[in-house]
Amino acid sequence: MDEFHNISYFDYNSTTPIDPRVLDAMLPFLQDNFANPSSTHHFGQSINEKVKQAREQIADFINAEPSELIFTSGATEAINIAIKGVAESYSSKGKHIITVSTEHKAVLDTCKDLERKGFEITYLTVQNNGLIDLDELQKAIRPDTLLVSVMYANNETGVIQPIKEIAKLSHEEGALFMTDATQAVGKIEIDADDLGVDLLCFSGHKMYAQKGIGALYVRQRGNKVRLTPQIHGGGHEQGLRSGTLNVPGIIALAKACEIASQEMMQNQNTISELRDSLEVQLFKLPNTSLNGDVKNRIYNTSNICFKGQDANVMIGRMKNIALSNGSACSSAVVEPSHVLKAMGLGEDDAFASIRFSLGKFNTKEDIETVIQKIKEITQTNNNYA
Repeated sequence: MDEFHNISYFDYNSTTPIDPRVLDAMLPFLQDNFANPSSTHHFGQSINEKVKQAREQIADFINAEPSELIFTSGATEAINIAIKGVAESYSSKGKHIITVSTEHKAVLDTCKDLERKGFEITYLTVQNNGLIDLDELQKAIRPDTLLVSVMYANNETGVIQPIKEIAKLSHEEGALFMTDATQAVGKIEIDADDLGVDLLCFSGHKMYAQKGIGALYVRQRGNKVRLTPQIHGGGHEQGLRSGTLNVPGIIALAKACEIASQEMMQNQNTISELRDSLEVQLFKLPNTSLNGDVKNRIYNTSNICFKGQDANVMIGRMKNIALSNGSACSSAVVEPSHVLKAMGLGEDDAFASIRFSLGKFNTKEDIETVIQKIKEITQTNNNYA
């Protein structure tokens, strides 16, 4: 953590540091408690009992039944299992899926793969604030629509979609509904049952657990959701995700959920205050504007356009400050954000935009540091313009 402590880190939507309490909880399962939970001997079964307890804790965190939770390597795998699993299981109904142009690449690329296999995908547009038009969604749903997939909180802008309304509308029109809730779980209260979602994905490393662990919620209450397995070999996780369970990761995710449950309101208050103070100062600079909706967004995210600047150059000049100009889950190819372009920004403005994503380890000093550095860089660039 030494290097982390020397950096003003504003890339929490990319990944979070492991909470020390999470690390303490998982370490015994990397050392002495290493048995395979699928083994029939007493040692293995004792570990299996710990996994069961963790599953119950994580399920309770999102108001799900333990049987509705499938452990994965992360949200990307969960998304693939969900979308492809629905596509194969319900293909007799049709081959039409609806998603949004601002989704994470894990959703978009999975849909592109299905298009190559004969499925038809409708990519909904968004308004300039990043929100979808519910009327457009309703018009897009057809009798052969299998699934609607809409991200809960956007990873680049933080924009929050009206998930409960979208789920209700999807069901009224006879389609299943999935949400990628990776940027929401752990930050805001999630009640999968109340939301009415059929499938929900999230990842541990976005909420202070380790990389390599995630989960897929698959509704079993009421209309049971059917998925065709995408990974075979052993029948783990109810046959939906074969492979030896990542026990340390599962324990870590459970501990992260426990901590988030206890500290969510405190984090929301502290982080939103820091973000607001950041925005107040940065919006005093000339030619700056917010990308996304002011009100309907997650409290830790601010995506700002510094018109006329080059975000990559700005980020490169901030040696001890970690920032992003897009999704860290996209390739390293330098191209404008597909999210910002979908919201109506031109390439120049998209290239001039920086995402600030804050977390619980940020301090007022971090805010002061990044404000001062950005002021210096933009002033220098403006003087040379």
